[in-house]
Formats: sequence, C-alpha cells, structure tokens
Amino acid sequence: MATPPPAAPPAVSLRDAQLSYGRRTLWDGLDLDVRPGEFLAVLGANGSGKTSFLKVLLGLVPLTRGTVRVGGADAHRGSRHIGYVPQQRHFAPDTPLRARDLVGLGLDGHRWGLRRGGRTHHAAVDALLARVGATEYANMPVGMLSGGEQQRLRIAQALATGPHVLLCDEPLLSLDLNHQKAVSALVGEQAKAGGTAVVFVTHEINPIMDHVDRVLYLAGGGFRVGTPEQVMRTEVLSELYGTRVDVVRANGRIVVVGVPETAGHGHPVDVDIEP
Repeated sequence: MATPPPAAPPAVSLRDAQLSYGRRTLWDGLDLDVRPGEFLAVLGANGSGKTSFLKVLLGLVPLTRGTVRVGGADAHRGSRHIGYVPQQRHFAPDTPLRARDLVGLGLDGHRWGLRRGGRTHHAAVDALLARVGATEYANMPVGMLSGGEQQRLRIAQALATGPHVLLCDEPLLSLDLNHQKAVSALVGEQAKAGGTAVVFVTHEINPIMDHVDRVLYLAGGGFRVGTPEQVMRTEVLSELYGTRVDVVRANGRIVVVGVPETAGHGHPVDVDIEP
C-alpha cells in the first residue's frame, strides 16, 4: 500500500496560549492549528479578544504564556507570510490615490524611496486587480468608489505578497448585503483555490456561512473551537456566557437570542441578536 503524502504543516499554530491584560484573562490554554486553505471565523463579544487575537498573529501583542507560529516561524512584526484586510473605512471623496496605486502599495509600500515601476510592477498590479474583479475601475480615484469596491482593493493589496495567512478584521462593516456576499466570496475563494489560511474576525456569521470551516468563539474569558454546527448551539453558548442563550436557525440564518447586553467583564456583545 502506498504511503499517503504527509499533511501540510499548519499555517497558524498556537499551543497553550494565554493572553491577559492585568488581572483580566481573555483566553487561556488555547491550542489551535489553522491549516492551509482553511477558513476560520472568529466570533464573540466586544472586548472578548477578537482583535487582540489578530494582533497576536501579527506579532504586535505578545502572549502571556504559550507559543504562536505563523508560516512555520514565530509570529513577528512585518511578516511577509501574512496579508491583512482591515475594517472598512471610506476614503475621502477627494483622495487622489488611484485604485491601482493602492493595490501597488501591497507590492512595494514597505520600501523606502521611489517606487519601482516598470512592466513587471504594472503586470503584477493588473493581475491582482483582475483577481478581485476590480479591473474596470483600476484608474479611478479610490474616493470615488463604493465601500465594497474599496474592500476589493484592500483584499488585492493584502494578497500582493502571496501570503500564507490572510487576516481579516471585520471587513464587512458598513457594507450592504450584496457587497458583504461579494467580499466574503472573494476571501472564501482565496482560501479554497489559493490554499491560503483565512482568519476572519466578524460580529455576524451569516454572510460568511457558506465559506466557514471552523469557528473560534470567544466570550467571558473562555473559548470554543469547532465547526459552526458544533459551536453555534444553545447549550454551547449558554455554557460559554454563563446564562441562557438560544441559538435559532431560520431560513438559512443563525440567530442568537438572549445574550445579555453586557458579557465578558462589562463589554457589550456584538453577535447577531434578535429582540
């Protein structure tokens, strides 16, 4: 019998990870591997540590205990293994930067001095624009574009270095439903077709449900990891929050009902809540 090929090493690996701020512990004992091509959604309350989790992977915040590795190396600032898509923030209407210039910063924005132009640079930018469906507005000022179009450009910029890991920090905020679906599909396609590990912080799982492999849910100093079916359940979230929480599935959506206004040391919850 032929020996099966060895499994690819994890793109992200945490072992016995703890993160605390003073006396407050956001999580403790977190063991997690994110494989190439896996789409991990990070959910939870405001203040539960979602953004801090990304900062740990970016090497901006050290763990209190444990280890974290990204792309086979210890997490550190400026890692070329990581692409980062920030929260949606609109550019001012009079911003003169063109769409292709914004994407180009992903290729050489880390360098000092004059940009290295030429055919190779332009071809790379054109390929990135085509990859996210932004070719038709490549030469338009970014301030004239919609929020969804701007997020497409940020994704292209994040993919410029061919990262092993794509970190997305609430990239769907302020986008309408159609743009949420389009941006989610772009990121999901990069995970599956590009083999990139995706860590996607969001307050609402429904727009990305078709793409999610696993969920890391943070709340009240604890966490749960598993598939959406394993984690987004009444008994699981009730135990995590320490109070009755109902998870209802209706018309293909997951609705979380009964989460208190504050959870996890007095911070408001930012999951999908119905009154």
